[in-house]
Amino acid sequence: MKRGKATAVTELLRRALPDPEGPGRVLALMDRVERAEALDAPAELLRRAVRAVPLGGYRDALHGRWLGHPLHPVMVELPVGAWTSAALLDWTPGGRRTAGLLVAAGLCGAAPAAVAGLVDWAELEPEQARVGLLHATLNCAAVGWYAASLAARLSGHRLRGRAYALAGLCSVGAAAAAGGHMAYRQASGANHAEAAARRVPPGWHTVGPVDALPHGRPVRRTVGDVALAVVRDADGSCTALADLCSHDGGPLSEGRVEDGCLRCPWHGSAFRLADGWNAAGPATAPQPAFDTRIRDGELHVRLRAAAPAAR
Repeated sequence: MKRGKATAVTELLRRALPDPEGPGRVLALMDRVERAEALDAPAELLRRAVRAVPLGGYRDALHGRWLGHPLHPVMVELPVGAWTSAALLDWTPGGRRTAGLLVAAGLCGAAPAAVAGLVDWAELEPEQARVGLLHATLNCAAVGWYAASLAARLSGHRLRGRAYALAGLCSVGAAAAAGGHMAYRQASGANHAEAAARRVPPGWHTVGPVDALPHGRPVRRTVGDVALAVVRDADGSCTALADLCSHDGGPLSEGRVEDGCLRCPWHGSAFRLADGWNAAGPATAPQPAFDTRIRDGELHVRLRAAAPAAR
């Protein structure tokens, strides 16, 4: 009998994990969610609601622009850490009262983490946003389970409270799997411009005649296989940034120049032309910037070694 149960558990795990023949059930589920266009309508309604909240400068703070990467993963440490610790104490002699306190602490930390996550989610592409809805739904379920757990503990139903907390921890684990898929499979929140700096050969490179560049409007040029967004100023000088936006890979060469910055056409991130600094989010990382010079009517560019700094 025991051998039969062990075999069933082994088979379940085998089906969930990938194998040489293709993805397991987890990846297959994520693939179906990514292609679920039926989620786009509710996603758009929620996206508009999140963008309509008058957060002002706090929106960039919630994106994590000041931190240099998304703030949401940092914020989730409190609820996840508290709830994981509560699960251990729930089954430790003498630890149940402290476990209840940790459940409450996790619930307090879940709200700001959710706000930061929603602000980031509102700027994702459709495939990413669909998985994000699954991630958010599972997290909401976890909050519901833990709220029920806390209520049960306060009313003296400790065993029920422990059971609800266990269900909440399972929901948190599933939500973490969906969040990991977004971050590592779909690259949401990653710096999409980081590779450009590693692919540009050292030294100066010619990108074409200066006279072919329009004034005050970005155009696309290349150095090897790296695309640049080049802007020619009214005085004839030129600036150049990596073309792929660090936020989500948008083409900066199709953006517009505003107040000394190049604004991405996809999600509105603004990068300072002088040095690539991300002056406005949702981008949390600056753009690789290039030194420029003009020789015999030709524009030459060279990757700038020093990273830009805010000023």
